[in-house]
Amino acid sequence: MTSNRIKKTGILSKLLEQGIKIFLKKECNKIDNLKIDIIASSLQIIKGVIPKIHIKASDINYKNLLFDEIELEADDVKILLKKNNKELDFKNNLIINLKISLSETSLKNILFSKNWNWIGDIISNEISNQVKLEDIKIENDKIFFETSNKRKTINKNEKFDIKTEDGKLYLKNKAYQKTIQIPIEDKIFFKNVNIHNDLIKLSAESSISF
Repeated sequence: MTSNRIKKTGILSKLLEQGIKIFLKKECNKIDNLKIDIIASSLQIIKGVIPKIHIKASDINYKNLLFDEIELEADDVKILLKKNNKELDFKNNLIINLKISLSETSLKNILFSKNWNWIGDIISNEISNQVKLEDIKIENDKIFFETSNKRKTINKNEKFDIKTEDGKLYLKNKAYQKTIQIPIEDKIFFKNVNIHNDLIKLSAESSISF
């Protein structure tokens, strides 16, 4: 009896895991090394009420936002799993805890992309008194920006601090003592940010509506 129950829970978990994978791959341009941990009994899965889901992945492209690693955790997830095509519908809005890692390469790809280069322009204009963002470096757990003016004179290696305050994310130019709030959706509440092993590591909480 116990063996059959474990077997049944395993089958249901695998089915749910496959549905989550299909959902995430539809939402992301790219996502690799997906690891999904579903904490639920067979009865809870049948009822579509999952106490906890933990997801870890790497090399993510979500709407041209590139992340080296990301961890997601959500509690009390209500789902409807369509067994015929293994697709997943979420029946409630979620509060998700996030842990995100960004490398120098990922940050460059974001800030120099056509969708997000306007953020680089804000950094250059508002806190560097320059026109254009030229380069980004993360070295010895510090972040540096190179900017230029209309004459292409390069303002090299200005050191920036990155911090969170009241759920918002800020950049501060130490040379000019100027600070800007990085424009990110209000539903994301940042808890902490630090740079470790030349990776920007962010923890946050976000609501997701379906």
